Amino acid sequence: MTDRAVLLLAYGGPDSLDDVAPYLQDVRGGRPTPPAVVEEVRARYAAIGGKSPLLEKTREQASALAQALKDGWQADVGMRHWKPFIKDSLGVLAARGVKRVVALPMAPHYSDMSVGAYRRACEAAPAAQRGEVQLAFVEGWSTHPGFLRAVESNATAALKRLGAAPEDVLVLFTAHSLPEKILGAGDPYPEQLRTSAAAVAERMCLPSWRVAYQSAGRTSEKWLGPEAGAVMAEAAGSGVRNVLIVPIGFVCDHVEVLYDVDVEYRKQAGQLGIGFARSDSLNASPILVEALADLVRTAARGAGWS
Repeated sequence: MTDRAVLLLAYGGPDSLDDVAPYLQDVRGGRPTPPAVVEEVRARYAAIGGKSPLLEKTREQASALAQALKDGWQADVGMRHWKPFIKDSLGVLAARGVKRVVALPMAPHYSDMSVGAYRRACEAAPAAQRGEVQLAFVEGWSTHPGFLRAVESNATAALKRLGAAPEDVLVLFTAHSLPEKILGAGDPYPEQLRTSAAAVAERMCLPSWRVAYQSAGRTSEKWLGPEAGAVMAEAAGSGVRNVLIVPIGFVCDHVEVLYDVDVEYRKQAGQLGIGFARSDSLNASPILVEALADLVRTAARGAGWS
């Protein structure tokens, strides 16, 4: 075992229905969540099995990544808003004798609100926990060829399952919406999303595709659009017969995919009378894992670690 490790960073999610309220409180910076919202979110997690699968899936990615890296690399997981928290995971690695950590956010498209927040969480880890660990941070990988190939592979398989001619299908590349205020700060998130979606669409020779946003937060401010459901309704009204959702902004199964897409958007498609399919989440796809391994090796070389 060497003194090098990769730490996969993810958002976090409740491990049980009882964890929903404290999880939401952490997301809200300590502010209590209205009871009606807690119950609605609990119902969503109940519909997908009573917990978030995000930790399990990210750990599977970490295990596959450690095997792909070889040479004794360790791999662990840290979460922003639930256990194991990023600071605690760094502490565990330091206690194992790890001195150098590549921090890899499992978010391919950079935003200061997401990837930037992961970096700040790493840097804010108390010295008593982080010890002498040196960090090399990966910031965005939306155009990595391996990532694009992985998305293309799963989207192509989903298109075949749908069983419709490509010209009869609107492909919607979706990602988590963020507040519109990020545009004023020059945040690259929307442009990176469009670029990666366009690259996959070109690889697949798609005749009809769009980028849309989903899972906007519960605030009064404006969020990035168009919203995927609104695009589906508009498309159905103009004669589109089938919609394929490719959640390109997500790399794991979790509530935004398993509920927002698989339950809500699928139900809407049925009400609109159109065919519907979703491409599988990348999870521990071998193509994605090899791309992540390349990102880790590149970051390690860039930090001067032989």
